[in-house]
Amino acid sequence: MIELGKGSTIGIFGGGQLGRMLVQAAQKLGFKTHIFDPFDNTSACRIADNQTIAPFEDETAVELFANACDVLTYEFENIPISAIEHASQFTNVYPDKKALQTSHDRLVEKTFLRDKADTPVVDFAAIETMNNLSKFVQEFGAPAILKTRRFGYDGKGQIKVNSPRDVKAGFARLGGTDLIAESFVPFVREFSIIAARGIDGDITCYPLTENVHKDHRLHTSIAPADDKQNISSEAHAITHRILNALNYVGVMGIEFFELAGGRLIVNEIAPRVHNSGHWTQDAGCTDQFEQHIRAISGMKLGDTTPKHAVKMTNLIGDEILQADVLSGKPNTYVHDYDKRDIKPGRKMGHVNEVEGG
Repeated sequence: MIELGKGSTIGIFGGGQLGRMLVQAAQKLGFKTHIFDPFDNTSACRIADNQTIAPFEDETAVELFANACDVLTYEFENIPISAIEHASQFTNVYPDKKALQTSHDRLVEKTFLRDKADTPVVDFAAIETMNNLSKFVQEFGAPAILKTRRFGYDGKGQIKVNSPRDVKAGFARLGGTDLIAESFVPFVREFSIIAARGIDGDITCYPLTENVHKDHRLHTSIAPADDKQNISSEAHAITHRILNALNYVGVMGIEFFELAGGRLIVNEIAPRVHNSGHWTQDAGCTDQFEQHIRAISGMKLGDTTPKHAVKMTNLIGDEILQADVLSGKPNTYVHDYDKRDIKPGRKMGHVNEVEGG
């Protein structure tokens, strides 16, 4: 694929806040945008050049959408694989279905990371019966983390099995089939790497981003993070292996656990722009949304070296009502997702506090 010309159309499956920020980045680069989403009047649809309102399973609508766009991407993982497969018959989709298939299923993802990308992961096993879970706890100890293999996010679809006596209740609580058990690791901190790979195979990575979660949801991200255990080189090398093993195109978020002694564990991958990369919007480098558009359109990837340190904080629910007050503070930038309804637990925006900005 050659570089897309100005005025070409970027199609995006999904109309949420990540889609909105991708639209903004694409328009800044001179592209038109087209959103495909089952719902009308989403935050991304309201600023896109065109929109298709239809279920992801509607093959006719997907075909028309794909034919109207020069390249397609998506803003979240839970798009049916069938939609990507069908769209791929008519135009290029980046990241491709392999990345989506890998991230859709935690067992497939962990197996890929361990066996194909030579990546350190926790001990894990497929769990189909209560006896499977009992054996896992006996072999690897408690606590263990029991998760659904699909459709889990922000702490949903997982519980901690603290002891062998919790096996029965934990197994029953998550439905009892299509589960995965993972060993619990006592980590020092959680961090992520946001990286991009272009169509030509070129890879660029942003610095370490330290992440703090609250109520199983990302609360703050700080970048560049300190590196007291000198893990940066290894983390970036692991990131390169993952992107190359998938022949990936676009931006990816890779979440890590940092253990005592500098040992690293990859927790999960996200084949899209990522919440922990929102700090890049005000860091003085190419932000992750522009980087993704650059990657999928065949452009040269941008600079990932921040000029400023940034602390990003998610605004959840009615915290968005503080936007005017927050934006009045020095070196503070509020990004409002313009969602129609304020709901408890819903990501409504984020704020970037820039050091020396």
